[in-house]
Amino acid sequence: MKFAVIGSPIAHSKSPAMHTAAYRALGLPHSYEALDVSEKNLPEFLRSLKRGDFQGISVTVPHKVRAFELADERAPSTVAVGAANTLVVDADGKITAHNTDARALHDELAAHGVARGCRALVIGSGGAARAAIVALRDLGAQTIRVLARNVDSARALNVITPLEIAALFGSPQFDFDVFVQATSAGMTGADDGEVVASCIDWARVSKNALAYDVIYSPRETAFLHAAKKSSIAAENGLGMLVRQGAIAFELWLGIAPPLDVMRRAIDY
Repeated sequence: MKFAVIGSPIAHSKSPAMHTAAYRALGLPHSYEALDVSEKNLPEFLRSLKRGDFQGISVTVPHKVRAFELADERAPSTVAVGAANTLVVDADGKITAHNTDARALHDELAAHGVARGCRALVIGSGGAARAAIVALRDLGAQTIRVLARNVDSARALNVITPLEIAALFGSPQFDFDVFVQATSAGMTGADDGEVVASCIDWARVSKNALAYDVIYSPRETAFLHAAKKSSIAAENGLGMLVRQGAIAFELWLGIAPPLDVMRRAIDY
């Protein structure tokens, strides 16, 4: 069986190493590769899946919302998020969209002490931000504020849960318990991430707060570096990557993956 991750850029992806290690540990002959698919070519690529070339696809930036829209069916996990990061292709070529990001981030944030009643700030308004909002809603966040370049676009996220919306380039933010950076800023191959790092007034952030960046390559973005300089707990997206990949693995194959093997394969 063949699987792949699609996105653009995609060279940074650790998903092939993670999934390949899991296949080898279980003695499975499957393959998993990274494919650079442009936004323009996404519809044609999804149509090609009906030939049976792949049985499952992971979806990363910038395709999560469009993949959700183009799928033949949408699993309940995608409905609130409005985005897909996992596609299951059945024997008839039917593509079903799933979202494993929200559950993975929920579990990651909970593991790092984020709990009911927290005040949360989410940076971004795309697919990853949608997943973060759902995760925080399900954790029982008291307040969720969204910072976005396009405020009008961000207001559409209010269908998920009541939100506070603010402009990315407004007053620096600080009065929150958890900060989730959910854009591609700072990712390998993207911009340097200084814009999102500078939208937080780190000197005024509580030392008990958590800064979480969904990006995992590089391991320390400008956002996380700024948090650490102010002695604030900072975590990258490696844990979320492993958790969402493990859920996708089970959706595709119907068996539980070796989570520890998947983490070791990318934890370097």
